[in-house]
Amino acid sequence: MKARRLLLGVLLGAAAVAVARSGHELPVYPSYYPHEIEIATMPPERAAALLVEGRLHAYFGTVPRFAVPLPEHIRGVESLGALIMLRVNPASSLARDETSACAVASAVLRAIAATRGGPIVHPYPVTPLHGDYLHHVDLAEAARARLSGDVNAPPIAGLKVRTDGATQDLVTVELRADGVEWDAEIAEVKVADLLAPHAVAINGWEGPPWLRMGWFHASLVLGNATSPTADQVQRLQADDFKSAVERINAERDLIANLTSGCRALVAGYRLRREYFNGEFSAGIENIGFDALGGLGSSIFIRTVKLKDFPWNGSLSLGFDGRPDAAWNPIAGFTDPFGRLLWFAVGDPAALPSPYESAWMLNRISDVALPAKP
Repeated sequence: MKARRLLLGVLLGAAAVAVARSGHELPVYPSYYPHEIEIATMPPERAAALLVEGRLHAYFGTVPRFAVPLPEHIRGVESLGALIMLRVNPASSLARDETSACAVASAVLRAIAATRGGPIVHPYPVTPLHGDYLHHVDLAEAARARLSGDVNAPPIAGLKVRTDGATQDLVTVELRADGVEWDAEIAEVKVADLLAPHAVAINGWEGPPWLRMGWFHASLVLGNATSPTADQVQRLQADDFKSAVERINAERDLIANLTSGCRALVAGYRLRREYFNGEFSAGIENIGFDALGGLGSSIFIRTVKLKDFPWNGSLSLGFDGRPDAAWNPIAGFTDPFGRLLWFAVGDPAALPSPYESAWMLNRISDVALPAKP
């Protein structure tokens, strides 16, 4: 009888364990989202303080100005921020023919390379941050060898370079053009501004398939609708090729035509560095970002995870500029603020693939195809 009561007690104890409830969270959270996403505009100084204090999760735009040494929990990601354009003045007495124009371009490239903290000198429009760079790496190296010139070459007497506000520090005071006379000019083109007019934030799509391709970016900064390469661009957009090899060769041919001379070229690029709070447990993790768009891309919103209470927390994001575009999916959401807002509520069908120039599906469904008749 005692043995029977003992066995009954063991069974009741096992049953109690089987139905026990715990306050611990599940280790896997399928399809989670923060219950609130706050996007605020603020100056870099304010963003730096909030990041250090753990009251801001990520900041987009200008690099925050940290008043203290960067804490360990503040981390950064790098992406393609801007292209540096170089143009030789066709009316310059120093560039009367192609040979002398190339000499001027080489001299400006050497001047840019000599600046401390300047852009990465890369005289080819497809950069290592483009997903299709491997299709062009040999051409990029050849362009570097052709245009870098002799680092010990004497400076060109009387050379004057016109700059814009973002490129003023890339040449010495002696080289800067202070009047209407100039031999070459350098200007900065932000990649986000370059691509924004061509993006399509409607019906689950972010843009045409070629939006992230290096050849398309090259056609935007070095070509135009009336240039001889317009037909090549149209063929690439139509994907009128029998194989991937034929298409890649067409992309290379297009850029070879766009970069055949020295009077207009991409001199290099700047990296964009954006910061986020990775502190445990007030920070974020599982962050996806785009090599072209950085944190301000749809893959960030779809992957970022709050370390503390991922489905019942607030994601706090900061921007360095106020929204200045219309808020509608047809003609608006074209500024960085609006694009991130639309990424959060628009639920795009495809996301930028982090390590290539293609796209990846936002979600995958097991769809049964109808049987062939």
